[in-house]
Amino acid sequence: MKHGKKYNEAAKAIERNNQYDPEEAIGLVKKTAVAKFDETVEVHIRTGCDGKHADQQIRGAVVLPHGTGKTVRVLVFAKGTKLDEAQAAGADHVGGEELIPKIQNDGWLDFDVVVATPDMMGVVGRLGKVLGPKGLMPNPKAGTVTMDVAKAIEDIKAGKIEYRLDKGNIIHVPVGKASFTEEQLKDNFDALMGAVIKAKPAALKGQYLKSVTLSSTMGPGVKVNVQKLLG
Repeated sequence: MKHGKKYNEAAKAIERNNQYDPEEAIGLVKKTAVAKFDETVEVHIRTGCDGKHADQQIRGAVVLPHGTGKTVRVLVFAKGTKLDEAQAAGADHVGGEELIPKIQNDGWLDFDVVVATPDMMGVVGRLGKVLGPKGLMPNPKAGTVTMDVAKAIEDIKAGKIEYRLDKGNIIHVPVGKASFTEEQLKDNFDALMGAVIKAKPAALKGQYLKSVTLSSTMGPGVKVNVQKLLG
């Protein structure tokens, strides 16, 4: 893969085979985020899990102390008083059955997170083919299927992020922006890693965290010393 001049210059600051302490890795990611926009800082966690087995699945959510630096648009599926509750709590879009054709036929996807009350999951289930592949399906484990819509919205707006295994058994999560201070990024990183370490499936034999890499949107990856995270 060909990289631009800026990337290659930035990459020189990183020793490829070195595993850095979390603080050092965060400092390097900030230093190598040289794009003209405020890059997102992401964590990529390669696990020893096999997501094909239900008892080795990882899925959950954590509120990052300093948020993600991104404005999150929330869509809530609810009815009755829960619609008013969602609106009052700051949901960007609220509705029910009438939103199905808009999403299914018109391709409307102006939202980042979907919250639903349990009694609406029959309706939302019809959008599985659209929302599923995009990782937008509400899920009780992530706290997005709930009767307490106000709390769900508040948490999401405050910086709650969801983590889950992809097909390669890797977790990819944003933990802030390159403009954040190193302390803010470290707090967010610690909150995420604490939640992921706690979520280790009991059925897993062998190594849980194979590698943890930090990177900015356009920058090179910086490997984190996994032992330091588990110590």
